[in-house]
Amino acid sequence: MNLRRLILIAIPYLWLLLFFLIPFGIVLKISLSETAIAIPPYTPTLDLSAGWQGFTAYLSELDFDNFSFLAEDDLYWKAFLSSLTISVVSTLLTLAVGFPIAYGMANAPEEWRPSLMVLVILPFWTSFLIRVYAWMGILSQGGLLNQFLIWTGLIDTPLTILNTNTAVYIGIVYTYLPFMVLPIYATLEKLDNSLLEAAEDLGCSRIQAFWLVTAPLSRPGVIAGCFLVFIPVLGEFVIPSLLGGSGTLMIGKVLWEEFFTNRDWPVASAVAVVLLLILIIPITLFQRNQQAQREADE
Repeated sequence: MNLRRLILIAIPYLWLLLFFLIPFGIVLKISLSETAIAIPPYTPTLDLSAGWQGFTAYLSELDFDNFSFLAEDDLYWKAFLSSLTISVVSTLLTLAVGFPIAYGMANAPEEWRPSLMVLVILPFWTSFLIRVYAWMGILSQGGLLNQFLIWTGLIDTPLTILNTNTAVYIGIVYTYLPFMVLPIYATLEKLDNSLLEAAEDLGCSRIQAFWLVTAPLSRPGVIAGCFLVFIPVLGEFVIPSLLGGSGTLMIGKVLWEEFFTNRDWPVASAVAVVLLLILIIPITLFQRNQQAQREADE
């Protein structure tokens, strides 16, 4: 029995070791190196054939200059700040759109709920890149949105939406909306309707009952949804690259350009390490929220 328990415990730790700690160690090692015109494009590299002496010599050549460079160059801290701003605003917009959808699903007739659930997750059946490219066609000056607005007479000339932060927000909200809707829906579906009836019997209007009963009880789902949107959006680079213009600055986009355009692996690795350290905070808070919710359910 103890052996089985040990194996069950060891499996997730082994998974973390292979697919998180070891890759993170490699990225951290590269971040402490210097750029070089070589393969791989950084130095020093560890020579295992030299034994312990080679390992100590390798450690002595590592430095933290790349992290100092990130603090000194305006581009990087502005990219981090811009990413945080876009992530927070996108999360709030997604919540504003997703909560009414989840609320409507939870209050729909029970036989309709599976169909509504399929409609929410239906976009996942299509490639992520195809969906983003489709928004490029919709938001361009000759796209469907501008054509519709001109046809209705609301505008006379096409609007410039593509290659702006507005297009980035639209793409993020559309892409990550299911991550907000599903946890809120799961929470609202378990809500006891008798509590709302009791609140109305005590003199509350429907709006008051919503703010006093539904909103507080939906908080676990709202918190989970916000974390599920905020965490991946912070490192997003596909949507800003395709829908955002040169003025759209996000750290995921900067990271990709450092790796594949500038081929500055040490600086890019330093950016990745700092980004991961920033993400540890919301990830830890999310895990604590999930644990508290499980304890409350028990």
